[in-house]
Amino acid sequence: MENIQNLINIQNFTTESGVLYHSLPLSYSLFGLTLHTAPVILVNHALTGNAQVTGENGWWSDLIGLGKTIDINKYTILAFNVPGNGNDSFIIEKYQDFTTRDIARIFLEGIKALHIQKTFAIIGGSVGGGIAWEMLALAPNCTQHLIPIATDWKSTDWMIANCYLQEQILNNSSKPVEDARIHAMLCYRSPESFKEKFKRTINENLKIFNIESWLAHHGEKLQKRYQLSSYKLMNQLLKTIDITRNGGDLETLVGKTEASIHIIAINSDLFFIPKENLETYNELKKFKDNVFYSEIDSVHGHDAFLIEYKQLDHLLATIFKAETIEK
Repeated sequence: MENIQNLINIQNFTTESGVLYHSLPLSYSLFGLTLHTAPVILVNHALTGNAQVTGENGWWSDLIGLGKTIDINKYTILAFNVPGNGNDSFIIEKYQDFTTRDIARIFLEGIKALHIQKTFAIIGGSVGGGIAWEMLALAPNCTQHLIPIATDWKSTDWMIANCYLQEQILNNSSKPVEDARIHAMLCYRSPESFKEKFKRTINENLKIFNIESWLAHHGEKLQKRYQLSSYKLMNQLLKTIDITRNGGDLETLVGKTEASIHIIAINSDLFFIPKENLETYNELKKFKDNVFYSEIDSVHGHDAFLIEYKQLDHLLATIFKAETIEK
């Protein structure tokens, strides 16, 4: 099954903040084997991503595909578009109506509508992993494996601060998407990554540093393909990850699930720092045996989950390849 785009209408959805949406379109794509004939893997996209996770324009096609780590000949791959992410005609202007938990609830409604009793795995990087954490807290039996990559179960003060700055740029800049993207790239990469790539070199044509022209390019590139309303919404979701919101603690919430939790951090991540991930792992290990921690070793910072495919293949092989070998 290749990139079949479908739509589920979520009816009468009330957000955590009490706002009623009479109809919310939830679009999704399916890849690999036909639904209900193979284990289902739900892939949650990151801030500027979408449901196109594999194929020619797939943002994770080095990881998901024919003969890849997540093999479309062995699994059914499901990916939802976050409503309002700009991949369809639906727009959410009042972005503060929503939290990450709302999107998790919407995704769980989508799984229910597709008559999926339990996924084999839910995997996501960055905010997509945050949505995955929220899904597990809401529905402890929704998956066998939770794989949050370069993320955590909560947004830290550091994360909230950067999202606040992003929001200020998005609401006040004359070039909001471009300028917000330039700032975001400083969080997505690392000083070592910039040093390795640019070495303080000059763009002779523009008479500016190459790092400056590179940042400007990324800003302009995103502006051409991404809506301002979508950026505001996804930034809001990144800021509001917190499975303990409105009561409950980590042990109470995660202690309800039998799912294996595979936390993957990045040793140079400046956004979801590895120390926080390790603290989460150590806390979970106090009451849960099937929790695992590993790190991607990279100079590239937060974006390494989109770059270091060989390391991800190695870290995920015991989950996806061992399962299919046993079958």
